[in-house]
Amino acid sequence: MDLRAGRLVEVFDTTLRDGMQVEGVSATVDDKLAIAEQLDLLGVHYIEGGWPGANPKDIEFFARAESELTLGTSTLVAFGSTRRPRGKSDDDATLRNLIEANTAAVCIVAKSSEYQVIEAMKTTLDEGVAMIADSVGFLHGQGRRVLVDLEHFFDGYSSNPEFSLRAIEAAVINGATHLVLCDTNGGTLPDEVEAVVADVKAHVGNDAIIGIHCHDDTGCAVANSMAAVRAGAGHVQGTLNGLGERTGNTNLTTVIPNLQLKQGFTCLPEGRLEHLTTVSHRVAETLNRAVDPQAPYVGSSAFAHKAGLHVSAIARAKDAYEHIDPVAVGNGTRFVVSEMAGRATIQMKADELGLVIDGAQINDVIDQLKRLEHEGYHFEAADASLELLMRRATGEVPEFFEVESMRVITDELADGSFSTEATVKLWIGGGPNDEGAERHVSIAEGNGPVNAIDTAFRMAAGQSLPQLAEIHLIDYKVRILDGGSATGATTRVLLSATNGVRDWTTIGVSPNIIEASWRALEDSIVYGLLHSV
Repeated sequence: MDLRAGRLVEVFDTTLRDGMQVEGVSATVDDKLAIAEQLDLLGVHYIEGGWPGANPKDIEFFARAESELTLGTSTLVAFGSTRRPRGKSDDDATLRNLIEANTAAVCIVAKSSEYQVIEAMKTTLDEGVAMIADSVGFLHGQGRRVLVDLEHFFDGYSSNPEFSLRAIEAAVINGATHLVLCDTNGGTLPDEVEAVVADVKAHVGNDAIIGIHCHDDTGCAVANSMAAVRAGAGHVQGTLNGLGERTGNTNLTTVIPNLQLKQGFTCLPEGRLEHLTTVSHRVAETLNRAVDPQAPYVGSSAFAHKAGLHVSAIARAKDAYEHIDPVAVGNGTRFVVSEMAGRATIQMKADELGLVIDGAQINDVIDQLKRLEHEGYHFEAADASLELLMRRATGEVPEFFEVESMRVITDELADGSFSTEATVKLWIGGGPNDEGAERHVSIAEGNGPVNAIDTAFRMAAGQSLPQLAEIHLIDYKVRILDGGSATGATTRVLLSATNGVRDWTTIGVSPNIIEASWRALEDSIVYGLLHSV
């Protein structure tokens, strides 16, 4: 009998706190509330909302969460720290802010390493233990469920296990429900984690739930978390998409399906795991940080197969090169097509897209692929442009708009700065000779020519095509294909966009960088309109 089967492993998400510490990521209060709703949809047990009192944003978040956030599955958690050295718990500002946040559960960070207590806090080991005992006791006495993040636990246990266990005992005796062992520096390896967690589990027994909180500095955060669970931990902390300071935290989009699908633990309520990919991408869009295409389980390439032996094998047996059914995590199989594609591969791609395509149309697609890839197109990297090429061959792409003309003007101003202005003229509902078609003209400034064109286009078409508001650019790449031609070289532009549910990439190629950018942007807009939510 497998003792793991069905055993509950709680999921604690700290995207709204630890995840915000990654460089280049920031969230408004509205963003944080929206992300919390997505996490609740996924079904995580705990959502750590931030540190109340630490900054105006987190103060506002907890104030608004009381009235605006309705959680059906998750428990909101306020984060803080133990009382100050030689201070009083009932007079400590941090602990008072935790109570005023009015959450059912609180999580406090506590020093569990001798070195950290003596060198970082400049106090004694006895005082370090008293800080934990007093703080947990105070919060527990106020009716809060208390989780304790034992900071630097693995480093501390390695150098002085007696003190680290004293820190644990102080928390348990005073009412802590969870003891979260933190690999704060991210330097511990899986075998070490498993051995230490096993020791702690033997020491604590069932008096509290053992948790694990790992950073990814050695690339082992997911493996470390799984090792901890294997040794008896029943609570895993991490962030969506692995966000976090330095190299990030345990990636919940990887560790959850690993534990649940591969090892039989129960991490999410029934029916929630299939939301994993959608939630991952929606949170990434909210934070304006694209999901890595090659991310396990949720990346756009996680179940992508290039033409050749793999594709032929998958046609015969879907699990030949897929370790799980992608539907289990809300993703899907995708066939990547290049100029090497044959008729069978094009037919399989059409079947994937739900397209009815005949032999002549397949031949037309293959001919276009070969011609365009000879010009510099690269459809392996631009699946959305490939889909549009195939749909156009079968006449399945509506004429959402027709561009009459566009113009871009760039001026150098007296102060040395540059100003860019674009004019876009287009028709909606047909062309200039179609009855009922509407002509729109817009002029807009932008941060460079592509942004100016995009802004002017959206101004011109936005009222007639409100779905445009859902489509957002998330990446823009330019590559020179023939450097010997210097500034006259052919340029390849790859543009990635999202509507918050799916991400896609389109391509444009031309010796004129504005034209290449527009071709990619036009395809991106058409694809987004075609799949508008």
